[in-house]
Amino acid sequence: MGDRASNGRMVVERRSELELVVRRTFNGPVRLVFDAWTKPELFKLWWAPKSMGVPILSCEMDVRTGGSYRITFGHDASDAMAFFGKYLDVSPPSRLVWTNDEGGEEGAVTTVTFEEKDGRTLLVLQELYPSKEALDQSFVGMEDAMPEQFEQLDELLITLSASV
Repeated sequence: MGDRASNGRMVVERRSELELVVRRTFNGPVRLVFDAWTKPELFKLWWAPKSMGVPILSCEMDVRTGGSYRITFGHDASDAMAFFGKYLDVSPPSRLVWTNDEGGEEGAVTTVTFEEKDGRTLLVLQELYPSKEALDQSFVGMEDAMPEQFEQLDELLITLSASV
Protein backbone atom coordinates (compact mmCIF):
# COMPACT_ATOMS: atom_id res chain seq x y z
CA MET A 1 0.00 0.00 0.00
CA GLY A 2 2.84 2.36 0.79
CA ASP A 3 2.41 5.71 -0.90
CA ARG A 4 5.61 7.14 0.55
CA ALA A 5 6.60 10.76 0.54
CA SER A 6 9.96 11.71 1.94
CA ASN A 7 10.69 15.27 2.94
CA GLY A 8 14.26 15.60 4.16
CA ARG A 9 14.30 13.44 7.24
CA MET A 10 10.54 12.96 7.35
CA VAL A 11 8.95 9.86 5.81
CA VAL A 12 5.18 9.73 5.34
CA GLU A 13 3.58 6.40 4.54
CA ARG A 14 -0.03 5.40 3.91
CA ARG A 15 -0.19 1.95 5.49
CA SER A 16 -3.81 1.34 4.52
CA GLU A 17 -6.90 3.29 3.48
CA LEU A 18 -7.32 4.39 7.09
CA GLU A 19 -3.78 4.62 8.44
CA LEU A 20 -1.02 7.16 7.97
CA VAL A 21 2.44 6.83 9.52
CA VAL A 22 5.07 9.57 9.78
CA ARG A 23 8.66 8.89 10.89
CA ARG A 24 11.20 11.52 11.79
CA THR A 25 14.43 11.59 13.80
CA PHE A 26 15.12 14.60 16.01
CA ASN A 27 18.49 15.71 17.22
CA GLY A 28 17.77 15.69 20.93
CA PRO A 29 17.21 13.31 23.84
CA VAL A 30 13.79 11.71 24.24
CA ARG A 31 13.08 13.68 27.44
CA LEU A 32 13.30 17.03 25.61
CA VAL A 33 11.28 15.84 22.60
CA PHE A 34 8.55 14.42 24.86
CA ASP A 35 8.48 17.71 26.84
CA ALA A 36 8.02 19.65 23.59
CA TRP A 37 4.87 17.58 22.85
CA THR A 38 3.42 17.71 26.38
CA LYS A 39 4.29 21.09 27.95
CA PRO A 40 1.96 23.85 26.69
CA GLU A 41 4.62 26.58 26.95
CA LEU A 42 6.94 24.54 24.68
CA PHE A 43 4.23 23.13 22.38
CA LYS A 44 3.09 26.69 21.55
CA LEU A 45 6.59 27.52 20.27
CA TRP A 46 6.60 25.00 17.42
CA TRP A 47 3.17 23.57 16.58
CA ALA A 48 1.76 26.41 14.42
CA PRO A 49 3.59 26.63 11.06
CA LYS A 50 4.97 30.18 10.90
CA SER A 51 4.33 30.42 7.14
CA MET A 52 0.59 30.15 7.76
CA GLY A 53 0.72 33.30 9.88
CA VAL A 54 -1.96 32.01 12.25
CA PRO A 55 -0.75 32.09 15.86
CA ILE A 56 -1.84 29.86 18.72
CA LEU A 57 -4.19 31.88 20.93
CA SER A 58 -4.45 29.35 23.73
CA CYS A 59 -3.09 25.92 24.55
CA GLU A 60 -4.61 23.91 27.40
CA MET A 61 -3.16 20.45 27.93
CA ASP A 62 -3.97 18.10 30.81
CA VAL A 63 -1.45 15.47 29.71
CA ARG A 64 -2.45 12.28 31.52
CA THR A 65 -4.46 9.21 30.55
CA GLY A 66 -8.07 10.44 30.59
CA GLY A 67 -7.03 14.11 30.42
CA SER A 68 -7.97 16.47 27.61
CA TYR A 69 -6.48 19.20 25.44
CA ARG A 70 -7.75 22.26 23.58
CA ILE A 71 -5.59 24.30 21.22
CA THR A 72 -7.01 27.46 19.65
CA PHE A 73 -5.54 29.17 16.56
CA GLY A 74 -6.41 32.57 15.16
CA HIS A 75 -5.71 36.29 15.34
CA ASP A 76 -8.51 36.88 17.84
CA ALA A 77 -11.45 35.03 19.37
CA SER A 78 -13.81 35.90 16.48
CA ASP A 79 -11.86 33.94 13.84
CA ALA A 80 -10.48 31.26 16.15
CA MET A 81 -10.29 27.60 15.17
CA ALA A 82 -10.07 24.98 17.92
CA PHE A 83 -8.50 21.53 17.99
CA PHE A 84 -9.46 19.39 20.97
CA GLY A 85 -9.73 15.85 22.24
CA LYS A 86 -8.80 13.42 24.98
CA TYR A 87 -5.60 11.63 25.91
CA LEU A 88 -6.26 7.88 25.77
CA ASP A 89 -2.76 6.84 26.87
CA VAL A 90 0.11 8.86 28.32
CA SER A 91 3.25 6.83 29.08
CA PRO A 92 6.17 9.26 29.60
CA PRO A 93 8.50 9.56 27.84
CA SER A 94 7.72 6.89 25.26
CA ARG A 95 4.08 7.08 24.12
CA LEU A 96 1.13 9.46 23.67
CA VAL A 97 -2.30 8.58 22.27
CA TRP A 98 -5.06 11.15 21.75
CA THR A 99 -8.37 11.67 19.95
CA ASN A 100 -9.09 14.48 17.49
CA ASP A 101 -12.68 15.46 18.29
CA GLU A 102 -13.10 18.83 16.54
CA GLY A 103 -14.79 17.40 13.42
CA GLY A 104 -18.09 16.65 15.16
CA GLU A 105 -18.28 12.99 14.14
CA GLU A 106 -15.65 10.36 14.88
CA GLY A 107 -12.17 11.78 14.29
CA ALA A 108 -8.73 10.31 13.87
CA VAL A 109 -6.83 8.75 16.76
CA THR A 110 -3.17 9.81 16.91
CA THR A 111 -0.43 7.67 18.47
CA VAL A 112 3.08 9.09 18.87
CA THR A 113 5.99 7.00 20.10
CA PHE A 114 9.40 8.33 21.12
CA GLU A 115 12.52 6.16 21.07
CA GLU A 116 16.00 7.36 21.99
CA LYS A 117 19.10 6.17 20.13
CA ASP A 118 22.52 7.75 20.75
CA GLY A 119 21.10 11.01 22.08
CA ARG A 120 18.68 11.36 19.17
CA THR A 121 14.96 10.58 19.18
CA LEU A 122 13.05 8.56 16.60
CA LEU A 123 9.48 9.79 16.55
CA VAL A 124 6.76 7.69 14.91
CA LEU A 125 3.37 9.34 14.51
CA GLN A 126 0.48 7.12 13.46
CA GLU A 127 -2.99 8.40 12.62
CA LEU A 128 -5.95 6.05 12.32
CA TYR A 129 -8.91 7.59 10.47
CA PRO A 130 -12.60 6.62 10.54
CA SER A 131 -12.77 6.72 6.71
CA LYS A 132 -10.61 6.87 3.58
CA GLU A 133 -12.07 10.33 2.78
CA ALA A 134 -10.97 11.68 6.16
CA LEU A 135 -7.43 10.39 5.57
CA ASP A 136 -7.33 11.83 2.02
CA GLN A 137 -8.30 15.27 3.35
CA SER A 138 -5.81 15.20 6.17
CA PHE A 139 -2.94 13.87 4.03
CA VAL A 140 -2.90 17.04 1.92
CA GLY A 141 -2.68 19.39 4.89
CA MET A 142 -0.16 17.20 6.65
CA GLU A 143 2.25 17.18 3.73
CA ASP A 144 2.20 20.99 3.73
CA ALA A 145 2.30 21.73 7.44
CA MET A 146 4.20 18.93 9.12
CA PRO A 147 7.66 19.40 7.57
CA GLU A 148 7.59 23.03 8.72
CA GLN A 149 6.28 22.12 12.17
CA PHE A 150 9.08 19.58 12.59
CA GLU A 151 11.73 22.08 11.44
CA GLN A 152 10.40 24.48 14.09
CA LEU A 153 10.67 21.67 16.64
CA ASP A 154 14.29 21.11 15.51
CA GLU A 155 15.03 24.79 16.23
CA LEU A 156 13.34 24.58 19.64
CA LEU A 157 15.39 21.49 20.56
CA ILE A 158 18.64 23.35 19.74
CA THR A 159 17.53 26.13 22.12
CA LEU A 160 16.45 23.69 24.84
CA SER A 161 19.66 21.63 24.56
CA ALA A 162 21.73 24.79 24.87
CA SER A 163 19.93 25.87 28.04
CA VAL A 164 20.17 22.50 29.85
